[in-house]
Amino acid sequence: MQKNSMTFIDNRTGNSYEYPILEATRGSSVVDIKSFYVDTGLFTYDPGFTSTASCESKITFIDGAKGELRYRGLAIEELAQDHTYLEVCFLLLNGRLPQQVELEDFDLELRHRAFVDEGLKGLILSFPSQAHPMAILSSSVSALASFYYEHLNLEDERSYQEMASRIIAKIPTLAAFAYRHSLGIPFIYPDIERSFTENFLYMMRAYPGGKMKITKEGEQTIRQVEIDALDTIFTLHADHEQNASTTTVRGVASTGAHPYVAISAGISALWGRAHGGANESVIAQLEMIGHVKNVPAYIAKAKDKDDPFRLMGFGHRVYKNFDPRAKVLKKLQDQLKEELGLDSELMEIAQEIEKIALSDPYFVSRNLYPNIDFYSGVILYALKIPRNMFTAIFVIGRSVGWISQWIEFKKDTTSKIARPRQLYTGA
Repeated sequence: MQKNSMTFIDNRTGNSYEYPILEATRGSSVVDIKSFYVDTGLFTYDPGFTSTASCESKITFIDGAKGELRYRGLAIEELAQDHTYLEVCFLLLNGRLPQQVELEDFDLELRHRAFVDEGLKGLILSFPSQAHPMAILSSSVSALASFYYEHLNLEDERSYQEMASRIIAKIPTLAAFAYRHSLGIPFIYPDIERSFTENFLYMMRAYPGGKMKITKEGEQTIRQVEIDALDTIFTLHADHEQNASTTTVRGVASTGAHPYVAISAGISALWGRAHGGANESVIAQLEMIGHVKNVPAYIAKAKDKDDPFRLMGFGHRVYKNFDPRAKVLKKLQDQLKEELGLDSELMEIAQEIEKIALSDPYFVSRNLYPNIDFYSGVILYALKIPRNMFTAIFVIGRSVGWISQWIEFKKDTTSKIARPRQLYTGA
């Protein structure tokens, strides 16, 4: 991989050091500075790791300047439009899209692995009813490590795939159980006759002994348009390179911890409002604005540097152009408005904010475009998903990315325990 090098000259000593540049297949190449401290006695200083590549990966690629996101080399727009979430799961785990028979086998395996040990029900029921579903989900996923402790030592590809399928299949069940516990209503078990995404909606909405069918009209139904919309959201959340929660998963993996413990840590990291919890905050802010007539006043507050108010769901740490996932969801939002006949006040507020922000020089010059959290929050609200389940849905989609990253880390023979250095300025 080495093509050329970079020279570092230490002005203190006059010594110079050569560091190889490793070429990427896409995006920025990296300077290999593994020996920098040994050579110079110095550490690099990079708060937030904004200029640091922590690993080598073949899973996901982002070009923030171009607004590009690819899973295993395939553009997110193509995957969201032409492939299901389960196909994307197979792609992330195996490096290629499945053949039809492989997809059918994978689907069937996930359906049967969706059931959880009855002991986990007791754990979930021990939480107070007002507990946030993310707190329950993180704890119950960690508890899975005690039921499947053998996954601590994986020896072959079959074991890796079994472990991955198990966690991907069970997280929707645990999320649905956490939600129903918050309402104080009985749990609904998975139905192996239903597809992955439909089954999650079923476990959230069904009544014991009741029947729910996929139809276009009527009470207690799951509409195909809802399944397709949620499936797309899962796909768009499936992975996002070395973000905060994925870095957390890899960091915990570096200690040799159980894979499900690493996933639990990722869930906790994702819960933060600056990360996956942002879509909840979007809806909370729309409710606070209250009416379309109030939008200009809040836009003015957002533009006032002395006002702490900030518009949620705008701008992104990586994308300096439009978030490609937001483009997909924008189209989906417009489609849902027609197909579901949506015309709620919150959607009107969101559309007015979007209209102003996309044309106002203040936002455009700062690349403050709507991101995935802005549209996903609005769409999940339109699908009547409770606000406290927004981030849990993010977890369901991201579980395959986390476990794919965990597997990649564990198979990397050069990996080491994560141990950043510091600039000490204390006494």
